[in-house]
Amino acid sequence: MNLPNSLTILRIFFVPVLVAVLVAENVGIPLGSWHVTQEWLALGIFLSAAATDLLDGYLARRWKQVTTIGTLLDPIADKLLVSAALISLVQVRALPGWMAILVIGREFAVSGLRAIAAAETYTIQASDLGKTKMLAQVVAISVLLVSVRHPSLHQPGIWMMWGVIFFALLSAVSYFRKFWRKVDERVKLRRRRELLLLERKRQRESQRQRGARRAGARGGVAGAGAGAPGSGTIWKPPEVN
Repeated sequence: MNLPNSLTILRIFFVPVLVAVLVAENVGIPLGSWHVTQEWLALGIFLSAAATDLLDGYLARRWKQVTTIGTLLDPIADKLLVSAALISLVQVRALPGWMAILVIGREFAVSGLRAIAAAETYTIQASDLGKTKMLAQVVAISVLLVSVRHPSLHQPGIWMMWGVIFFALLSAVSYFRKFWRKVDERVKLRRRRELLLLERKRQRESQRQRGARRAGARGGVAGAGAGAPGSGTIWKPPEVN
């Protein structure tokens, strides 16, 4: 457990707080003469969680603390945060449900690919398209969060979500290509090795059986000739009564 992984776990803990603030009613925090309303509080939580995503990756690379658990847990934390924000926006009627389903479904599909790739000892790294998609998501969700109380920002937020969907589908195609190019080749290679081992085992078994038959045949010939003249035993003529 290092600092980058701790930031990733912290991002996961931001998720229920964000949902609670978004779906609750009349939530706010007084700060002197200012009153932080619900949408600005949700925006602050969301941006703080998104900042941990940038910070943990930067620190992990700079301090050379890239771990397997961090590589696998980081995209899960991102997907939890984005999925929670999108579902909450659907709940408050700031986002069409089909958009949220499309983006979240893409996240589940990519997570499944990562899990299969990890089982094949191959890690699918985040691509530039995936990072662009994440940045577009942060901007679009931020605008939609503010549009809860400022309807004039709702339409620009929807337009930005169209950009999110474009980058989401494009990056999903990129991940699928990586999967088939790397993992499928490894599966085929492993299958060829398994078939080769089975063939060698079958050949050894066949040779062992042939050797056993030959040894049995030689033993039978030796036993049949044990009492014949010239076999090394004394031959006696039959007695005549």
